[in-house]
Amino acid sequence: MTDPDFSAIAREQGAARAAPEREAVARLADLVGVIYRLRDPDGCPWDRAQSVDSMALNLLDEAAEAHEAVANGDDAAVCEELGDTLMNVVLIARIAEQERRFGLAQVASGIAEKLVRRHPHVFGEQRAADVGEALASWNAAKDREQADKKARRASALDGVAEALPALAAAARTLEKAAAVRFEWPDANAALAKLDEELAELRAAVARGQPREIEDELGDVLFAAVAVGRKAGLDPELALRRALGKFRRRFAVLERVLGDKLGQADLDQLLVAWERAVLAERAAGGEDALP
Repeated sequence: MTDPDFSAIAREQGAARAAPEREAVARLADLVGVIYRLRDPDGCPWDRAQSVDSMALNLLDEAAEAHEAVANGDDAAVCEELGDTLMNVVLIARIAEQERRFGLAQVASGIAEKLVRRHPHVFGEQRAADVGEALASWNAAKDREQADKKARRASALDGVAEALPALAAAARTLEKAAAVRFEWPDANAALAKLDEELAELRAAVARGQPREIEDELGDVLFAAVAVGRKAGLDPELALRRALGKFRRRFAVLERVLGDKLGQADLDQLLVAWERAVLAERAAGGEDALP
């Protein structure tokens, strides 16, 4: 029995969206053509000088900037940064193709086939009534594919990329723990654990031992990630948005105090900060203090 043509299945089921799909494919083809031209013998010296290794950090940088744009809610920036990220993916694949390692065709076909395999509730006979059933279907398909990998893993927590930011790594680690049913039943239970860790942090601060404070602070941050996970939120995005909110309000504080900023006492700073909060609320921004 031959394997099914996953691309044909996807194309057949996508007939209703044929026009926008054709446009997307055409524009992707344009991008591939540009990247291939840049890597031609008479192409761009900088692009020709790059390697898979040299582009790896660029890929991380562009993905981080795309993540930041999402956190800021700036669609134009999201579009631009996703384009930069996509460019890096295509360029890395072209470099590898020229080195006879793998190519963009393998990258694209591999992920397309994987997506079809892991969505039997979309491309097969199985159906999913909600997000929970869809995730269960995905995980079951993934487990069947990765049975050999899982057998070789020393821990259920293996597989979290070391290059991830700490909050994202914490979220992924908790996700893997949840796959073996090690997780809080709901956000309230996770929040109770956060309260417990906060009490321990307060006690550590009172004792004034830096190493102990660091340890307890780490526990608080990890517990906060667990709360976010049970609430269905990305802790990395949550913190980026909190940082954005702080910057906006601090900019108002700077305008209010002007040259007095460095000499103002705490009471003056708090009054100016409250004005920043009220100004943001009046403008329809966030209504909670960071």
